[in-house]
Amino acid sequence: MKLEGNTVLITGGASGIGLALAERFVKAGSKVIAVGRREDKLREAQRHLPGLHIWVCDVGRATERLALLAWVQQEFPRLNVLVNNAGIQRRVRLTEPSDWETQQQELAINLEAPIHLSTLFVPHLREQRQPAIINVTSGLAFAPLVAAPVYSATKAALHSFTLSLRQQLAATPVRVLEIVPPAVNTDLGGPGLHTFGVPVHDFADSVMQRLAAGEEEVGYGTSEEARRASREQLDARFKLMNGH
Repeated sequence: MKLEGNTVLITGGASGIGLALAERFVKAGSKVIAVGRREDKLREAQRHLPGLHIWVCDVGRATERLALLAWVQQEFPRLNVLVNNAGIQRRVRLTEPSDWETQQQELAINLEAPIHLSTLFVPHLREQRQPAIINVTSGLAFAPLVAAPVYSATKAALHSFTLSLRQQLAATPVRVLEIVPPAVNTDLGGPGLHTFGVPVHDFADSVMQRLAAGEEEVGYGTSEEARRASREQLDARFKLMNGH
């Protein structure tokens, strides 16, 4: 895909992978709108990246997703790239009592939001030049981390949805791309949980180069290995990650 001359909306764009992608799109010559739940984090991102446009939106809520589309069509009618990046990761013990509303929020943000936003934006994107939907999944879509069972399941489902969406849109101008991160050094899941991960800027540089080269599904490091692995290799990976 072309990195320049786009108008790009990135959910979860105020920090981590979302902000790293925003920086690279801006540097390449694209206009970027970062969407997030916290205005203070969005303002901080805007100070860090002058020229970044921001919009407060909880993509876990259907009404706010609908409002986001209406706002975009009015304020950024040439928007041609949607990046479904927002996600939360919780460590969950399925054998212990848990508040369902908290678990449902993880489902809503990680899975409901990208499915709904994709279907909402498709009619708009089909009328644009060089349109694309980019879904950010995870290496855990291929071999889950038992400590984060809901997160892993939502990413597996989003990978599956991405394959179907790509096929259904194959006869249209809309390209459907997938970024498959490994553990990246961000605050996903809470501060300090991913300090062992790869540097976010190294990851983002590699991903953007490969998207620009025309690849449709892009991993990095261990997630690149996971997305190409055989079933036997994934079974071994599962055991290694989860202490079996």
